Amino acid sequence: MIRMTKIFLTANTDWYLYNFRISLAEFLREKNYEVVFISPKGKFVDKIIERGFRWIEWELNRKSTNPFSELIALKNLAKIFKNEKPDLVHNHTIKSCLYGTLAARIVGIHSVVNSITGRGYVFSEQDKKANFLRGIVKILYRVALNHPNCNLIFENANDQKYFIDEKLISSSEKTVLIKGVGVDENLFAPTEEPKGKPIILLASRMLWEKGVGVLVDATKILKQKYDFITVLAGEPDPSNPGSIPESTLRMWEKEGLVEWWGFQAEINKVYQKSHIVTLPTMYNEGVPTNLLEASSSSRAIVASDMPGCTDFIIEGENGFLVPRNDSKSLAIALEKLLKDPALRNQMGKIGRKMILQNYTKEIVNTKTLNVFKKLLLSK
Repeated sequence: MIRMTKIFLTANTDWYLYNFRISLAEFLREKNYEVVFISPKGKFVDKIIERGFRWIEWELNRKSTNPFSELIALKNLAKIFKNEKPDLVHNHTIKSCLYGTLAARIVGIHSVVNSITGRGYVFSEQDKKANFLRGIVKILYRVALNHPNCNLIFENANDQKYFIDEKLISSSEKTVLIKGVGVDENLFAPTEEPKGKPIILLASRMLWEKGVGVLVDATKILKQKYDFITVLAGEPDPSNPGSIPESTLRMWEKEGLVEWWGFQAEINKVYQKSHIVTLPTMYNEGVPTNLLEASSSSRAIVASDMPGCTDFIIEGENGFLVPRNDSKSLAIALEKLLKDPALRNQMGKIGRKMILQNYTKEIVNTKTLNVFKKLLLSK
């Protein structure tokens, strides 16, 4: 019996793997690859297993900066790799990329792929903790990413350039640009706008860095002239330093500024209920999946003029770009769409066309598999 090629997908949360990599896993399975998920245990493990995949627990504390705890996490991952002997490891999120690559080197796994899905808190913020961690992470990246058969997938050109310029990787030839994680264009299908009050939607984790507070301030400005609803769809992330307290979300709701819908399992239906989708993010994203899903659903979008967002939004075509942390500019852009349904419709159609041309799950997963094949063939 011929052994199937075994591919590991690792991340620091099961939430990430289920929401952003289940499509890739199913695509690989259809191509006769064995796919195993590796992450700390969370509430999405059962969903992964229900889809027919094996999951292995990796004991990891996302918030920890304790060197002893981090060494244990690395040792635990190396032990999993040694016992399972994967042919290729595909890592996501900073700790997984660092420890997954180091563990592969320790155990002798030939092929490693790291997805850089934005730079996040460590590279975007300027507080003491972020500045301290940034220096350490840069050193670890230089060590880990020197793996001879390690390729990096970047979602936007800005992050790719940053890693090359900062010499975090030994060669630019190890990098590949694949924008986004792919969208199911059938699940996120275009629909007519619902009747009633316009809904402005922000669908993401409830983090300050996602610009949630900026949207609330823009809502205050717009409420003076327009009758609409601002909807926040997503949960706080207590393990993230920028998590918004639930009490704050409840307070905004009580004040009539927002409706907080929490986590939505069927987010495609939430886009269908919306009229405008926004992401006033404060940091470098990969290419934000929520903007891609919204565009696939033929919704006009507004986002910050930040890497990742600028890689997808063409100003005035499929959406608007606004300066970072600028509630007044956000309000102006949202106002243009609130008062012009025809413009929303036009932008939505252009966005849908862009998705079908470059961002479907079939297109993105095929590009990702090609990266895997190239590494595996070099063994």
